[in-house]
Amino acid sequence: MKLTEQDLQRYSRQILIDGFGKEGQLKLKNSTVGMLGCGGLGTATSIYLAAAGVGRLILADSDKPDITNLNRQITHYEYDIKNKRNKADSTKEKLSEFNSDIEIETYTKNVNEENIEKVFEKADLIVDCLDNFEDRYMLNSYCVRTNKPLIHAAVYGFYGQLTTIVPEKTACLKCIFPSPPPQIKIFPIIGVTAGLFGILEANEVIKYITGVGKSLFNKMMLIDLSENEVNMIKTERNKNCPVCS
Repeated sequence: MKLTEQDLQRYSRQILIDGFGKEGQLKLKNSTVGMLGCGGLGTATSIYLAAAGVGRLILADSDKPDITNLNRQITHYEYDIKNKRNKADSTKEKLSEFNSDIEIETYTKNVNEENIEKVFEKADLIVDCLDNFEDRYMLNSYCVRTNKPLIHAAVYGFYGQLTTIVPEKTACLKCIFPSPPPQIKIFPIIGVTAGLFGILEANEVIKYITGVGKSLFNKMMLIDLSENEVNMIKTERNKNCPVCS
C-alpha cells in the first residue's frame, strides 16, 4: 500500500522526525501487529499503534470487562460492561472510530497452543499484553518457533518491566525467567502504570518497524513509578534454554 494524501496530513508530525520520514510511515502502514490481551497494557498499546498508523492490528482476548477494570483499561466503558461485550470487540469499536483507515481483526476465543498459529499467522510481530506467565511462555514459544519478534511488558502496582525479544538474536522470555514468578490472581495496579508501559510497548513496536532509535535488545527496562527510579539490566541468551537454544 502507498501513502495517501490523508496519511501525509494525519502523520505529518511524525514524518518530520529525523530518520522517520515517509519511508518509516509506509513501513508502519504495511505492517501487521498482533496483540494478545486487551486489558490495561493492551488498550494503551493499541491506541498508540492506531495513532501512529500501523496498518493492521490483530486483537485477541476472550474476556469481558468488569467494573474493576475501568481504572486502567481505557477502551472499555460502562456500557460495554452492561452489554457484556468482549474486550477485543470493545477495543476495536473505539479504535475504528479513532482511525478508520486501519484494519482491525479480532479473536474472541481463548488463545491456546492449538490455535495460536491460526490467530497470529499474519502478524509481523507480537505484543505481550498479558497478566500471567503461563500464557506468556506459550506466546514466547510461538514467537521463537515462527521467528516473530515479541515485545514483552509486565506491570504490578507502580512497577513495570519492558524488553524486546528477537528470536536467534536476543534472550527469549524463558532465558530471562527460567521459572515463573508467583501467580497472584488479583494483583494491585494503578492505571498510570499500565498506561505508561502500554505506551512504551507501542514505542518499541514503532522503533522496531521503522528502524528509528534503539530498541531494548538484550536489555530490560525496570521502572518504579512510586520512587521515580529507572533501571536497565542486561539480559543474555541461555545456551541451555529449552525454548530458544
